[in-house]
Amino acid sequence: MSKQEEFTHLIRELRENVPDITGVLVATVDGLAIGSDFQEDEAARVAAMAASSVGLGNRITKTAELGAMKDMMIEGKDGILILYMVGNSGVLAIRAPGRCNLGLIRLEGPKAAKRALEIMES
Repeated sequence: MSKQEEFTHLIRELRENVPDITGVLVATVDGLAIGSDFQEDEAARVAAMAASSVGLGNRITKTAELGAMKDMMIEGKDGILILYMVGNSGVLAIRAPGRCNLGLIRLEGPKAAKRALEIMES
């Protein structure tokens, strides 16, 4: 199975496990989308913003002496975007509506990030 197929399978499995999710993206910390179910133009924008956000998050956690950044959540009026670090070279972005089952996302998100790292390193 190709890496692209593995990312597609990972995204599909995550969406099946957490039906509330409305978008999943795996990107490099350089802002390049490598797996996504977002629209193509939206994936490019989300990948770039996710990379920028985790860059800032990493600086904040270092400055505040919090250890390595694991994740961050951005909450808007209509929904959330959770960014999980995928090792040091990637990020997993999960979008969901505000009324989502956040506990389930917080349970499945780190597992998906770990799997994404395995795919990236294989």
